[in-house]
Amino acid sequence: MTEARQAVYPGSFDPPTNGHLDVIVRAAKIFPRVTVAVVANPQKRDPLFSLDEREKMLRVCVKPYPNVRVEHFRGLLADYVRCVHADVIIKGLRAISDFESEMAFAHMNRSLSGVDTMFLMSDASYSFVSSSLIKEVFLQGGDISGFVPISVLEVMKSLSGSGAGNRESVNVDLPDHR
Repeated sequence: MTEARQAVYPGSFDPPTNGHLDVIVRAAKIFPRVTVAVVANPQKRDPLFSLDEREKMLRVCVKPYPNVRVEHFRGLLADYVRCVHADVIIKGLRAISDFESEMAFAHMNRSLSGVDTMFLMSDASYSFVSSSLIKEVFLQGGDISGFVPISVLEVMKSLSGSGAGNRESVNVDLPDHR
């Protein structure tokens, strides 16, 4: 039996949430190397943040974890995990409905790449949090401060002055804290 050395945690992370960070931190305790892989997902139209912005926000969030790196990719996850020689794919699950959809992806990724998927249950306090819900609440003026890292909240608050719905880019040079 070979010990897994490199895990990939893929997602759109638009925006990164405390639930995402919880999965990242827990995976970093299990695996010597974790790559947070920000995907350009063509099924998710009109992202709030560009690929580069999401990558930058995540880099700030994971800075305290030296065995975690952040990068982005386009295309099939199976191709990406083969390219980076990953041993396992990490996926967070909030509810049974997540498992039902993720199971098909796990089977397909294993079929295409030979890489298994490991599911981590979300912390109960984040079991209802999704990036889509965070965006919706934020765009309607709700308080999302308990659901996103402080650095992400600062970037999102900066959207208020730049027209959150129609904007080109947001400065994501953030202070070094979560």
